[in-house]
Amino acid sequence: MAAEYANASEYIKHHLGHLTLGDKETFWAIHVDTMFFSILLGAVFLFIFIRAARRMTAGVPGGLQNFVEILVEFVDQQVKDSFHGRSKVIAPLALTLFVWIFLMNIVKLLPYDLLPYLGYMLGLEYLRINPTSDVNATLGMSIAVFFLIIFYSFYIKGVTGFSKEIFLKPFGIWFLPFNFVLKVVEEIAKPVSLALRLFGNMYAGGLIFTLIALLPWWIQWTLGLSWSLFKLLIITLQAFIFMVLTIVYLSMAHEDH
Repeated sequence: MAAEYANASEYIKHHLGHLTLGDKETFWAIHVDTMFFSILLGAVFLFIFIRAARRMTAGVPGGLQNFVEILVEFVDQQVKDSFHGRSKVIAPLALTLFVWIFLMNIVKLLPYDLLPYLGYMLGLEYLRINPTSDVNATLGMSIAVFFLIIFYSFYIKGVTGFSKEIFLKPFGIWFLPFNFVLKVVEEIAKPVSLALRLFGNMYAGGLIFTLIALLPWWIQWTLGLSWSLFKLLIITLQAFIFMVLTIVYLSMAHEDH
């Protein structure tokens, strides 16, 4: 497909661009491809787990049930190791984040030109299939986690307890403005670091795939296969890191001492 573009710059621009609805120069625009594939992969996640739940048996489990049980036990163990409060939300949230982010990451390993080419044939200017390489998607997830952190901080510690944590720690009442600034920076850094870590790794991976696709065909397979195997490790690791940090941040919000 790279040969159909006038130059390498045009090819890279096409594969790194987004199908956008609205004015690209303003805030009021939406990346349609990011939204579509995010929702689609979320639906895939729900379909797999609902199907496994309906086929659950106490006898000899099938392959799908074994797979889902392994995932649930793995995530449950991470919650037990990192979360020190009591909540019925944290484990399902952690499981959802891990599997959903993994699915949004792994679509990057599909044949690189396939879906963008199909979009091109349908007259779409851009079509990116990897939602986590869009900073809007990763920021959206991390901001949702941030709101949960703030909610549980007030819910567990109360307005008085959380206010004391904001204004009086770590240096006491005499450094109240300084304490407040430190706390604000600390809290804002949580969603920003979550979002940018995931986005940076996925975006860089996509850029490398794009550069590999520009090489002669006889070397694309060697480099592409090697990078795909390494990328599979990164894909899993980034989903795991996002999940674990979410658990840790929410555990910190539940600490009322």
